Amino acid sequence: MRKQIALSALILFFMILATVLVVLYGKGYRFDFNRGTATISGTGLLVATSSPDGAQVFVNGHLTTATANTINLAPGTYDIKIVKEGYLPWEKSLVIKNEVVTKADALLFPTAPKLESITNLGAQNPVMDPSQTKIAYTVASQSAVKNGIYILDTTARPILTLQSSSSQIINDTVNTFSKAQLQWSPDGSELLATISGTVSNTTYLLQTNGFNQNPQDVSETMANVNADWNKQKLEKEKSLTDALPTNLKKIVLSDFQVIDWAPDETKILYVASQSANIPIIITPRLIGTDSTPEARNIEKGAIYVYDIKEDRNYKIVDSLSNEAGLNIYSPSPLMWFPDSKHLIYDHNKKVDIMEYDAGNQTTIYAGPFIDNYVFPWSDGSRVVILTDLGNPYTSPNLYTVDLK
Repeated sequence: MRKQIALSALILFFMILATVLVVLYGKGYRFDFNRGTATISGTGLLVATSSPDGAQVFVNGHLTTATANTINLAPGTYDIKIVKEGYLPWEKSLVIKNEVVTKADALLFPTAPKLESITNLGAQNPVMDPSQTKIAYTVASQSAVKNGIYILDTTARPILTLQSSSSQIINDTVNTFSKAQLQWSPDGSELLATISGTVSNTTYLLQTNGFNQNPQDVSETMANVNADWNKQKLEKEKSLTDALPTNLKKIVLSDFQVIDWAPDETKILYVASQSANIPIIITPRLIGTDSTPEARNIEKGAIYVYDIKEDRNYKIVDSLSNEAGLNIYSPSPLMWFPDSKHLIYDHNKKVDIMEYDAGNQTTIYAGPFIDNYVFPWSDGSRVVILTDLGNPYTSPNLYTVDLK
């Protein structure tokens, strides 16, 4: 009887020991044999992923694993490099902490991206709608019937070519809409087309879901249109800020000049309207967040991204040097990528994509293009640029730079 009790106790002991060891192993603890003494040392987990998959992962210069894999590392700071043939490398310094999962999520861009024309009638003054799914542009190089305003829907799935994604919403038979400056409504359902005249400008309100047979002249009622659109913008902005914690809302209203919210509304791209300190909003601080150093002391005029979910703030650039040259018709040189994890940065005659914490700034295109006219495709698979390919004798067209 005593032997059975002892045996049962022994089995129970080993079961408990095995359970404890499994739990410790799952948390990243490993046996370390040094100088004949066995000790248990803690580790952290590095989860390495890439798009596309199948890339090599280098840790401090050593090929260690491949993406879509998890490895244990002792706590410390590591230089992580993710490499795949035919793609530009991804590099970042990551802090590994005991029992914490750290992610290395690399979006890789091709070293030789394909350039493809998506318009062939010429394109001018392109403007992207607030939802980042449609681009309005003018055509002025054809006949009066073919000239006018076109809408390119980046969510469309044409059977043959991307060119069939564009549709004309008005031509030049009523007025010279091919020379108009375009402005989207806050909900993306309407366009203002302003045509400059010798005495005064003429502005039309156009619907974007079909051809406008009888365009509405709103030149004398622009105050009402602007008031309605400003109301829509303020209501949307208010709904976003009202959803924030009270202490964060006060900071956003007093210190942030919002450029744009991320598509998933979890981050804010902004200009610091004044120099200030952003206090810690979430206490205690979250575990497993981005380990990139923060900038909680913000400087007036500098550009930042605030991550609402993680309560972290990152400096992107000191300023937008060509911001003074922008107007309501010009796109910002810095805008969100559709995945809400990256930013597109058009500067110094090149197009860069960087992570929202300013890491991995990668030049994806440095060929000829018309400044500021750079837009993301709705699914992030490509970037749209306006270019004449360096030939001044041809009309510029919209081209896509393939990112896959």
